[in-house]
Amino acid sequence: MAQGIKRLGISVAVLIAAAVTGAFALSLTIDRGALRQAVEQQLRAATGLQLVVDGDIDVTIFPRSTVTFSNVRLKSDEDGGTDAALSVKTLITNLRLLPLLLRRFEIADVMLNQPSIHVVRDAGGRSNWTPFIDSLTRTMKPGLDDQVSFSEIRLQDGELSYRDETAGVQEHIDDIDLSLAWPSISRTFAATGQFDFRGERLDGSITVADFIAALRGDTSGIKLRLAGAPMKIAFDGTIANKTSLSLIGTVSADSASLRNALRWAGQEPPGTGGFGRFALKARANLIGASIALTNVNVELDKNVAEGVMTYTLAGGHQGLQATLAAGSIDVTPYLSTIRLLASGARDWNRQLFDLSSADPVDLDMRLSAAKVTIGSTTLGRTAISANLRGGALALSVGEAQVYGGIAQGTFGVSRSDKAASIKAQFQFNDVELQTCAADLLGVRNLSGRGNLSVSLEAEGASPFGLAQSLDGSALLTGHDGAISGFNVEQLLKRLERRPLSGGGNFRSGSTPFDKLTVSVRFADGIATADEVRIDGPTARISLSGAASVPAREYDLKGVASLAGGSAAKPGFDLPFIVQGPWDDPLIFPDPESLIRRSPASAPLLDAVKDRKTRDTVRSVLERITGKKQDAEPPADAPAAAQPEPKAN
Repeated sequence: MAQGIKRLGISVAVLIAAAVTGAFALSLTIDRGALRQAVEQQLRAATGLQLVVDGDIDVTIFPRSTVTFSNVRLKSDEDGGTDAALSVKTLITNLRLLPLLLRRFEIADVMLNQPSIHVVRDAGGRSNWTPFIDSLTRTMKPGLDDQVSFSEIRLQDGELSYRDETAGVQEHIDDIDLSLAWPSISRTFAATGQFDFRGERLDGSITVADFIAALRGDTSGIKLRLAGAPMKIAFDGTIANKTSLSLIGTVSADSASLRNALRWAGQEPPGTGGFGRFALKARANLIGASIALTNVNVELDKNVAEGVMTYTLAGGHQGLQATLAAGSIDVTPYLSTIRLLASGARDWNRQLFDLSSADPVDLDMRLSAAKVTIGSTTLGRTAISANLRGGALALSVGEAQVYGGIAQGTFGVSRSDKAASIKAQFQFNDVELQTCAADLLGVRNLSGRGNLSVSLEAEGASPFGLAQSLDGSALLTGHDGAISGFNVEQLLKRLERRPLSGGGNFRSGSTPFDKLTVSVRFADGIATADEVRIDGPTARISLSGAASVPAREYDLKGVASLAGGSAAKPGFDLPFIVQGPWDDPLIFPDPESLIRRSPASAPLLDAVKDRKTRDTVRSVLERITGKKQDAEPPADAPAAAQPEPKAN
């Protein structure tokens, strides 16, 4: 047994020594010129392309059998060799050993070191690679027994540049490391590897079921995978290219951050909120520069919708059309950066809008949802259409269940280099006034049900600028509600009995109403009250005056009346004043009217010009308003004159 193993080992050693000796001897006797010519012929037979060698050619037989070409260009029979569509720094062909011992030259695999690939599409849609594809198609004949094939073609440290002269698109891919499986090119072609694109390292793979059919433009199965930090994309379907490129199959994509993926793709997303986790799966049909997606299931920021989408790219311009339906949608993240009011203040936000971004993708979308959340507001069944073209947004609400009623309207935003313009027309029917007025008008002491219609226009570089230029109108009508914060009936009855008793603590309770009407006109940021009337079971209130939208302040005068008066005994009327900020205005009776209603104090008004009674009147005013009145010098006294002593 031991002797047999020893004899076998000796035999193997002898065979290896003989092979090495034979290879060494072969390296000395082989015709390197014939070897070079055979390799060139096989490359041409396999690809239909001709080698143009601008550098040295190195043939090595031992210890490895290789032919190395330096500075190589590949060309077809149709070009003159000047178009550097494909150039290679070093092309290395490894030869099969056994055929080489029999003095047959067969290429085992090919490596392209530092290849440079240039793809150019002209205005007619023809590529500089079209002659290469035509040559390869004529060369590849399915079913031929003498078909030349390689086990592998490797691309190492390559680059690809792409230029579309019609669309004005230029792209560059670096550090390409690919392995092309080429075992039976008449049936299947596969490539896997990595490359750098726009600063990100991507893993990619492609498998073509019938490579020859694909080269001819006939239908062939195809699988495509791309994976990187920005996004993962997969396609499984068919490809054809008779008159134009066509892909039909299932596409899926997902990204941890759609915002980062869009930026990587060269598209700046709006705002700074939302556009996080993204996933899409659909049936895709790509024809030319248009891709139609059906059976779409898309998820963005935990919002899930289904429907159809179409994406087009023409002349470098992008367009997206979509019809989607969803159960529940939260749009709060996308509106989080729109702050009308300054943080922690009552003033409008004065931060300038960002108007420098490029025009985004044109958008035409229709969305229906059973529930829509906007901050603290929840909408019921909602149908919305949005159109974004040239940076101008037009939003139409066909129907939205909100505030217990129905809302309809349109909202438009356009921009120029220096300002943004808005137009809004909305109608809220039979809504709950408490939540509607609080969310839309900032008024939090109103309840009941009613209708609100607004028509507004504004232009500015900031929310404050919009407030300064606000034009339009608003009409609010309500019924069966109340105004909280004061009880008009209680106040009027007290002042009717004792006009000079002061307002007291009247900022409590509520004033019910049967009917409410508020009609307001806006011009250059000033709201003028055309009609403000509140009719209740016990009191009536009417207001006139103006309010500053930029300053967010009231300057109104009104009259409150007790209901139930008659001709014999008219109801008690009390003029009052509303001044101060919207969220906390000052409401106080008109002091002069109270003095006139007091039998003891009315004569004092007629004696205001009498210096002896001036201070007495001032004391009465201080009692009514609770504020100390400044003493005024007589009209005929010099500026430095001191006021006279108080009258006894």
